[in-house]
Amino acid sequence: MSTQTVSAGPLRRVPVQGRSVARVQRMLDACAELIDEVGYDGLSTTLLAERAGVAIGSVYQFFPDKRAIVQALTLRNVEAYLAKLADRIPAGELTHWWDGVDGAIEEYIELHRSVPGFRTLHFGDVVDVHLIDPDRDNNAVIADHLADLLVRYHGAPDSAEFRFALVISVEAADALIKLAFRRHPDGDNTVLTEAKTFVRGYLQAFALV
Repeated sequence: MSTQTVSAGPLRRVPVQGRSVARVQRMLDACAELIDEVGYDGLSTTLLAERAGVAIGSVYQFFPDKRAIVQALTLRNVEAYLAKLADRIPAGELTHWWDGVDGAIEEYIELHRSVPGFRTLHFGDVVDVHLIDPDRDNNAVIADHLADLLVRYHGAPDSAEFRFALVISVEAADALIKLAFRRHPDGDNTVLTEAKTFVRGYLQAFALV
């Protein structure tokens, strides 16, 4: 899941030249593979350099330590997820704005199934729950981004109550999806279905229509 650019985030220096960008992306790809294989505790900069096919000095040229590497990988995943929401929700022909919430849940499930390392890192659980905004945790930022899209494109109510309900919904869906993937490598479909049902029922109960 490589991208064309690299965000500053936890980087010691931001790569500008194409060769440097590609090298950093190889490091992040290697980090994702190793996280799946050995976990965060087993990860080391030496292992990462070997897997990425770069000198250890190249790792430290861009990252001060393994935590910064994992932060950068997590930020890449967050940005990819937000980009998917930005593409899917405005373009979607939704019957109701809560169908957009269903779409956000489906995209999150797909990250667990298709993105190396994501089941371990999620959106910063391991290293930094304030990766996007120092004053708010990552899930709250994502919920607010989702709210902006639903309000702008699908007539969702732009109120503090609505935004708070989406924060609760994101947290609940996050917990249930993690449970589904603990129960089955591809996600327990019964739990995943219940996650959607639970969130929709909660939003309806708050009369956010």
